[in-house]
Amino acid sequence: MTTTTWEDLVTSALLGTDRRPPAAGVPARSAGEDAPLALLDAAALHTVRRRAGLLPGPAAALPEPAPDDERPVLPEPARRRLAHLLADRSGSPSGGRRGTAPDLTELLPQWLSAANAHGYRAPASVLPALLDAARARTDLRPAALTFAGPRGLWLARLNPEWRFALRGAPGGTALPDPADAEAVRGLWDEGLFAERVALLGAVRAHDPDTAAALLASTWSTERAEDRLMFLDSLRTGLSDADEPFLEQALTDRSRNVRSTAAELLSALPRSAFARRMAARAATCVGLDRTGPEATVTVEAPHECDAGMQRDGVQPDPPPGRGERSWWLGQLVEAAPLTVWPARLGGRTPTDIVALPVADDWGDELHAAWCRAAVRQRDPDWARALLGPPTTPPATGPGTSSLAERSKLLSILPDAERALWVADFIAAHGLSEAFQLLGVCAVPWAEPLGRAVVDALDIARDAGSYPWSFSGVMGLAERCLDPGQADRLEVLTAVPDEPEGASPGAGGYWSEAFQRLVATLRLRAAMHAELLPVAPPPPPPPRT
Repeated sequence: MTTTTWEDLVTSALLGTDRRPPAAGVPARSAGEDAPLALLDAAALHTVRRRAGLLPGPAAALPEPAPDDERPVLPEPARRRLAHLLADRSGSPSGGRRGTAPDLTELLPQWLSAANAHGYRAPASVLPALLDAARARTDLRPAALTFAGPRGLWLARLNPEWRFALRGAPGGTALPDPADAEAVRGLWDEGLFAERVALLGAVRAHDPDTAAALLASTWSTERAEDRLMFLDSLRTGLSDADEPFLEQALTDRSRNVRSTAAELLSALPRSAFARRMAARAATCVGLDRTGPEATVTVEAPHECDAGMQRDGVQPDPPPGRGERSWWLGQLVEAAPLTVWPARLGGRTPTDIVALPVADDWGDELHAAWCRAAVRQRDPDWARALLGPPTTPPATGPGTSSLAERSKLLSILPDAERALWVADFIAAHGLSEAFQLLGVCAVPWAEPLGRAVVDALDIARDAGSYPWSFSGVMGLAERCLDPGQADRLEVLTAVPDEPEGASPGAGGYWSEAFQRLVATLRLRAAMHAELLPVAPPPPPPPRT
C-alpha cells in the first residue's frame, strides 16, 4: 500500500483536489466519495496517528522563583478598580469625545501614580495585563514598571514581548553597594545600559569622584548615543565636581555630546566655562547712558572663532537665521545671568528686561535670556521675563511665545505658577492658555481650577463653538481637584442657546460638563479606595 505523507496531504489541500488529486493510498469513506471529503478524512486519520506516536520530550528547567516584594498589599477595592481600568484600554483620547462616560484610558496613569505614592505592590493576577498596557503605551512605562516591581521584571524575562521592561525599568537589577568596588566594576562592564545608568547615579550619590572615574574609564569606547545619554544623566545632582569631566567632553568627537556638555557647564555659574562665556557675552551687550534714557546696546560677534566652537557655539546657523544673531544668542544663553546686573548699571532683572534695546536686537536678546533662565533655573529672571499675567502676550516684557512662557513658568514654585496662569486666563481667556496649563501641578490649585471653570462657563453661556474647548475640557477632567464635582453640578444642565450660537452647542456643553463631573467623582473614588485599610479596633477587655 502506498504511504501518503502529511506533506502530500497539505500539497493537495493547497493546490486543490482538481489539480492534485489525493494519492492512491487515501481511502474513501464510501463508494463514490468525492475527493475533497476523502482528503479531509485522510488528514483527520493522519493527525490522530501523528499525535498517538508522539514521544515525551525532555523536561525544561523550571524558572527561578519570583522574588519577594515586601511592599504592602493593595486594598481589594483598589485591585478591582485596577482590573477594570486595565480591561478598558481601547477608549479614544479625551479631546472631541461625546457622551458622559469618563475616559478610563486617561485615568490609568493617575491611578498608577497614586498607587506608587502609597507604595503598594501590584497583585500577581494583574501583572500580565499591566505589562501589556505598558508595552502599548510608552507614557505608562515608568509608573507601570515601578508598580510592577521585581515580580513584574521577573515575569518580563519569560516573554519576549515584555523585554522592553528590562531595558528601562527602575530596579531591573539589584544594584550593588556603591562601596563594593568589585561588584560595581562587574555591573559597569557587563550590565545593560539602563543598569549602568542607574549604577552611575547610585555611585554619584555616594562618591562623585569615583563615579567620574568610572565613567571616564570606558568613555572612549562608548557609542556616541550612549555617551550622550550618560551626559544627560548628570543633570541629576549636577555640581561643581562634574566640571573637570564636562570640560573634557567639550572636545568630544560628537557634536551633540559637545553641545550637551556646554549646556551642563553653563548651569554651573562658577565654572571656567561660565566665566569664558560671560566675558564673551559682556563684550557684546552694554549700556548707553548718553540719551534721555539708558539703552541696551548690542554688538553681535563678527566671527565664530575656534575658542567659541570648542565651547559649544555652533558656527552654522539654521536656514533663515543670520550668522551674527545666531552666535549672539548662543553666547548670551550660555552666560551666567549674574553677569548682567553688574554689567547694566546694578539693575534688577525686572529693570533690565524693561530697558529699551537699540537697533531691533530686543527680541533676540530677550529670547536668549529666556533660554538662559530656563537652563539656569533662575526664578527672578523667569518672573521678569514673564511679566504681569494681565499684559497681552504680544507686548510682554520677555517673550510672546507660549512655549517659552511655559518653560519659564516651570521654574516658579507650584503655587505661584498656578496663580499666574489663573490671572492670565482671567485676563485673556482659554484660547492661549492650553500650553500654560500643561506645566501646572496636579491637582490644580483652587484659584486656577476656579479660573478654568469660570472661563468654560463664560464660553458656554456665550454659545461659543464647543469643540474648540475640548482640549481644555480634557485637561480639566485629569487635573481639576476632585472635590470640585458638587460645585460643577449646576453646569450639567442644557443651557439656552443664544442667538448666533453654534448648532447643538448647548447639548455638547451639557455632555462635556456631565462627563467632567462624573470623571471627578470617579477620581475621588479611586483615591479613597487607595487609602490604607485601618486595622480593626482591639476587642474590649474582659471584665
